[in-house]
Amino acid sequence: MKTVFQRPNALTDMPTSYCPGCTHGIIHRLVAETLDELELTGRTVGIAPVGCAVLAYNFFACDMVQSAHGRAPAVATGVKRANPDNIVFTYQGDGDLAAIGTAETVHAAARGENITIIFVNNAIYGMTGGQMAPTTMPGQVTQTSPYGRDTTTAGFPVHVCEMLASLQGTAYCERVAVDSVPNIRKAKAAIKKAFQNQVDGKGFSLVEVLSTCPTNWGLTPVKALDWLRDNMMPYYPLGVYKDRSAEEL
Repeated sequence: MKTVFQRPNALTDMPTSYCPGCTHGIIHRLVAETLDELELTGRTVGIAPVGCAVLAYNFFACDMVQSAHGRAPAVATGVKRANPDNIVFTYQGDGDLAAIGTAETVHAAARGENITIIFVNNAIYGMTGGQMAPTTMPGQVTQTSPYGRDTTTAGFPVHVCEMLASLQGTAYCERVAVDSVPNIRKAKAAIKKAFQNQVDGKGFSLVEVLSTCPTNWGLTPVKALDWLRDNMMPYYPLGVYKDRSAEEL
């Protein structure tokens, strides 16, 4: 019998640690498929974050380094500069990248470090119980904003792609989602482009992936996808925010 679908070689045969309906698993698969298709696994180093994806080193069949909270871009910078032939990526959530790791992210982009960042945005702190995150939207209810995020006291969310697109060192940043088959295919194309940019030495690339958190949103997996479409996608529009290679054409 012909095999038409199987686990990518760049994914380990490890039971998931994610909640039912969490889309981290989809994003992991897209990264792994990319590593397979570009034949990069043997020279790739991934940087695991702190947060729900803290166990990413269990799932990717490449060398992995565990970083301190928010410091993945700094660790990735060191790994890449020490071994420029390696392909180096970070896999980070919004609390890791856009809160405690904001400075590391911004300055890695400003320097134009030739690394790839996969940024998972579910608008909430997942692992630690559902607190308000830097990406929590105005009015969104969380454990620490039970009446909804009040911008008069908590300020406004951080739009990571829009912010990084303003930096000269950023080569590529795109926001995608994994709520449907068409969008998953677009997300795969964006992730593959971000890794190909690193292979080609084009510099800093980031793909922001709008993701669900059914557990902390208090929704079923299906309703969580609907909530993402109805609330997150209008506030965080999908699309390419910067592509230096396209600008040069």
